[in-house]
Amino acid sequence: MFSGTKGPGEAEALDEQNKNAGTNLRVLIVHARWNTSLITPLVEGAPSRAAGSFLSLFNVCTLPANKGTFDAIIAIGVLIKGDTAHFEHIAETVSRGLMRVQLDFGVPVIFGLLTVLNEEQARKRAGLTSDGHNHGEDWGDAAVEMGAKRKLWADGVIG
Repeated sequence: MFSGTKGPGEAEALDEQNKNAGTNLRVLIVHARWNTSLITPLVEGAPSRAAGSFLSLFNVCTLPANKGTFDAIIAIGVLIKGDTAHFEHIAETVSRGLMRVQLDFGVPVIFGLLTVLNEEQARKRAGLTSDGHNHGEDWGDAAVEMGAKRKLWADGVIG
């Protein structure tokens, strides 16, 4: 799917002792209700990569992030640019809000916000076209990796 340097890199392999560090994670998936035909496949793609993790799904626009409740959060949304600056305002505000949740609660927040110029770009990134790729899968991978590393850091296994 990706060519050149664009796209996710290979995750650093965990050593034999910690190869199952991603099991039994509590991953929250929170998503917007706007653009549901695009949101649904992204939401469905994320858990496919988080096997062995407990996934809690909330259909809300705010994040219930209590300290210690979740090991990682995946925030999923789709913004399609229109004719006004509204798109830029929402994208920036959501970005800052998700960063604030991550900083305030110390939980990795995976930025699953597609910011696209048109619906065709969104369909491609939701894996709905023959040449597309469901980015929800990548977000699931990132949540498991970051949640597992967060646990290993807390346990002093990695520094």
